[in-house]
Amino acid sequence: MSSLILLFGCLAIGILLQRVRDFPINSPLVLNQFIIYISLPALALYYIPDIKLDSTLLLPVGVAWICFTASALFFWTMGKIFGWSRKLVGCLILTAGLGNTSFIGFPVIEALYGAEGLKTAILIDQPGTFVVLSTLGIALAAVFSKGQPDVKAISKKILLFPPFIMFFLALLLNVLQYSFPNEVKDVFQRLGSTVTPLALVSVGMQVRIERRSKHWRFLALGLFFQLVLAPLLIYLLYVQVLGVRGELAQITIMEAAMAPMITASIVAASYGLKPRLANMMIGFGIPLSFLTLTIWYWLVRGI
Repeated sequence: MSSLILLFGCLAIGILLQRVRDFPINSPLVLNQFIIYISLPALALYYIPDIKLDSTLLLPVGVAWICFTASALFFWTMGKIFGWSRKLVGCLILTAGLGNTSFIGFPVIEALYGAEGLKTAILIDQPGTFVVLSTLGIALAAVFSKGQPDVKAISKKILLFPPFIMFFLALLLNVLQYSFPNEVKDVFQRLGSTVTPLALVSVGMQVRIERRSKHWRFLALGLFFQLVLAPLLIYLLYVQVLGVRGELAQITIMEAAMAPMITASIVAASYGLKPRLANMMIGFGIPLSFLTLTIWYWLVRGI
């Protein structure tokens, strides 16, 4: 319950801060940069050195890669058919193709499936969603924001993306079987825990409810893909095709059904990919996802 209060409370705080003149106009940008340079790298150093690397990683890790690929194919095709701008297509791929598998996913999965379920959720998020955003996500944002793919520039952006650097450092520590002292891990955990409140306050400060906005139909389509089509795809592939059963199948489907990823929205906004739509995907997607997650939970609990 405290996690839900935090989510909605911080979103509401951000909306209220729009009326406080003491906050500079660029406050959301500053918050986003802190998340990218401090909070996310801290999370990588906290979780990844202790993850057990074996073949059981493949199914959970595959969720984010499958959903992001499907999102890219779906919205690129729709963009070609209807003549959408590159920035609109890029925004929808990023925000609808990556779920909030950690800051919403972790408390939801832990509440439904306990500590063992949380271990699976971490595998879906860190080597999965986190790495997809740090590689394919950054590459896509760079390409769709400028229109001309520059392999050297894109590679530089990926390699210098702070969470990406820390991910591979943490992975190296895992391979070397090095674990940080508890005191240091506690520091990483505390820094990493700032992602949710800061990101939601940032989103809240940028949310604008404009009844005549041209973004409403794109918002509806993006959320339909993220909250309905993505988990349906994982259900068909994992359960119907691969025959996966039990809690592993249930957790992978539930994680695929999470609200859009906050950090993906931040990346989309920072690259100029329809920032208002990116923030609407978070502002409306998070509350709506609790309804759709309830439906998915009742549908998959017998698997």
